Amino acid sequence: MIPNKRLGKDYAVAQARRVTTFADPKAGVRRPMQGVGPAVALAAVAALIGLVVARGNPAVSPLLVAIILGFLARSFGLVTRPVARGLPFVSRRLLRVGIVLLGAQLVLTEILALGLGMLGVILAVVGGGLLVTLGAGKVLGIPPNQRLLVACGFSICGAAAVAAVDDVVRAEEEDVAAAVGLVVLFGTAMILFVPVMAALLGLGDSTAGRWAGASIHEVAQVVVVGGSLGSAALAAAVVVKLGRVLMLGPVVAVVGFSQRRRVGSRPHFRQPLVPAFIWGFLLLSVTRTAGVISPDLLELLKLVQVLLLAMAMFGLGCGVDLGVMRRMGWRPLALGAVSTVAVATIALTGVLLVR
Repeated sequence: MIPNKRLGKDYAVAQARRVTTFADPKAGVRRPMQGVGPAVALAAVAALIGLVVARGNPAVSPLLVAIILGFLARSFGLVTRPVARGLPFVSRRLLRVGIVLLGAQLVLTEILALGLGMLGVILAVVGGGLLVTLGAGKVLGIPPNQRLLVACGFSICGAAAVAAVDDVVRAEEEDVAAAVGLVVLFGTAMILFVPVMAALLGLGDSTAGRWAGASIHEVAQVVVVGGSLGSAALAAAVVVKLGRVLMLGPVVAVVGFSQRRRVGSRPHFRQPLVPAFIWGFLLLSVTRTAGVISPDLLELLKLVQVLLLAMAMFGLGCGVDLGVMRRMGWRPLALGAVSTVAVATIALTGVLLVR
């Protein structure tokens, strides 16, 4: 997937090794670690640039900046052979740690305080978004893994959900790149759409914030929109969005169960029902809820989490191939549009019914 043929071969081999390492732990303890240093260093630079840019412009997510920098690094030949070998570590191992740390942002009591009505809206958004997107993807002829990644990204928490589910299904690289690209495109569009529509519909700050949290893809995008609507909107938006993030655990568990049924008795390809990083994510959220984590430690964990997720997004950005995206045609874009409309409509209907 790298422009140079030799790099493409190295990257393909590196991606393939993740399967052989899982199948036989003794087969690949050293080889998959080749190139990790250069890849981590390049990804860290990209993540730090993303943080600096985002600090100067809150409307920009560090994850989005990292994805773009990954694409540019690949396009301008910065993805050398050592970097290509280390990218699977960056885009998968660091991602898992980042998702675990994301659990520290969840206070379960705050989510439960939303009430049964709003919790039902969150379930409807995630469940309805998944069903509509999967169904529309099948009608449009989108490959199964690609439509699953799009469905989870749009319904739960954007690029992080795409990568988390990919860690279970191990989709083709172009499927992951397409799903991440669609999340970025339509999530950015929602930053502009939701405030305008909230004003036209005459929604109050709290109601508008809940709609933003229930409908926009990325956590950072929700914060931007909530902040633009006011402090009350921001508080409501973030809590509702974190309620959707919490659904990452159950959804990944269901996907893992489905994968185990699909592969049947082939033990080399069987994944745990719930990956270890999801258990870590849930455990850390319980720890945060118990009040064990101090405010200073929480800020540090949040910074590290953003850095790790941005580094993982850089790794995914290095796999974005515009040629592949063009060859996919209009269907993925149509799926992204259908999914966005479905999630936004379900969210708005639910918010209006329970306010």
